[in-house]
Formats: sequence, C-alpha cells, structure tokens
Amino acid sequence: MGLSEQEIAATLLSLKVAFWSSLLTLPLAIFCAWALARWQFTGKVLFDSVVHLPLVLPPVVVGYGLLLTFGAQRPVGAALQHYLGITLVFNWKGAVIASAVMALPLFVRAIRVSFETADRKLEAAARCLGASPLRVFLSVTLPLSLPGILAGTILGFARSLSEFGATITFVSNVAGETQTLPLAINSLIQVPDGEPAALRLTGISLLIGFLALILSDQVEVWLRRRVQRG
Repeated sequence: MGLSEQEIAATLLSLKVAFWSSLLTLPLAIFCAWALARWQFTGKVLFDSVVHLPLVLPPVVVGYGLLLTFGAQRPVGAALQHYLGITLVFNWKGAVIASAVMALPLFVRAIRVSFETADRKLEAAARCLGASPLRVFLSVTLPLSLPGILAGTILGFARSLSEFGATITFVSNVAGETQTLPLAINSLIQVPDGEPAALRLTGISLLIGFLALILSDQVEVWLRRRVQRG
C-alpha cells in the first residue's frame, strides 16, 4: 500500500491502544454488567446512567473531564506521577484511558444482555450440588455469557480504534506518541498533499471496522450454537 512511517506508526499505535484499552475495560465491564443484571441496590438507576454516560456526552466533554482529573497539576494526576511515575497527559497511556472510558458502555450493554438471558436453572442446579457462588459464576454463568462477552469485547476494541474527541482533548495529537488513526487522518486533511495518505488511513479504518463487526456477529452465532449443543 506504500504506507509512510507516520501512517504505519499511527496504525500500530491504534492497535496497541485498542488492545490495552480492551484488556483494561473487560474486567470492569463484567463487574458493571453483573451488578446491573443481577443486583438490586439503592442508586442502581444512577449507577446505570453513569456507566452509559459516555454514549450521550460529547467525547470532548469526556476528554476534558479526564484532563481535569488526571492532569499533571491535579491531585490524582500528580499522585500518579509522583508515586508511580505514571504520566497520562501527552502519553499513549492516556489514550488508553480515554478509549476505555468511551468503550465501556458498549462492553457493558453486550455483556449485560448475556447475563440477563443466562439460564438461571443451570445456576440453581449448580448451587444445589454444593457449588459456591463464585464457582457457579466462573463455571456456569461466564461460559453461558461468553457470546456476549466476546461480542462486546470485539465491538469495544473497534470503538477504541475509532476514538477521537476524548483522546485529542486529553492527550493531544503527538506524532509517534498519541497520534492514533483518527488523529492522524485529522492532521493529514489539514496539510497540503495530505489527502492521499488520509484516504489510505481511512481505508484501513473502514477495513478494521468491517472486520470487527463481521467477526463479532460470527463469533456470537458460533458460540451460541455451541452452548445450545452443549
């Protein structure tokens, strides 16, 4: 395809950010989805709203909120830098955080549906056989919910690849450090003769997006058939 070093770097960084974002988000998403699907507690509606808030907020607002929280001069950001040596602003790790926050609702929605539709009779049977709640969750509920978990992970991964507004607001657009595919495209369309490279990166983004959607659907169908046969 004749990609330049900038285009290759942006593509690889996007994949790196999306991978770590998905890895970071998945355990939290499972917890949130389980709480929303199975628990009854005061403030559940508020908790649900907070989890899904990134879906309705402008991404720039989310990025600004992250900047106010994790900025180098803010208490949390200063503590991370002083005690752990972690800097998020102008750093790819900050892009991971921004992508994770924006992708979390997609993870939770898919996984929550799986938890809600899991066969409670199988869980009850496992408990009657003496299995602990944790063992029931790990050996019965999670396998039954695996289609939704994997589908949500793939969609969340794709969402992380496409994140723009929160990322550029929180960590800026630094070539080789925070410049993911969307940020690189934005930079290229603003410079003379940048359109060919922008079109190439757009094509890569479309290809990854289509593959993620197709893979998500196929994995979910395959796993549901396997669970039903089992």
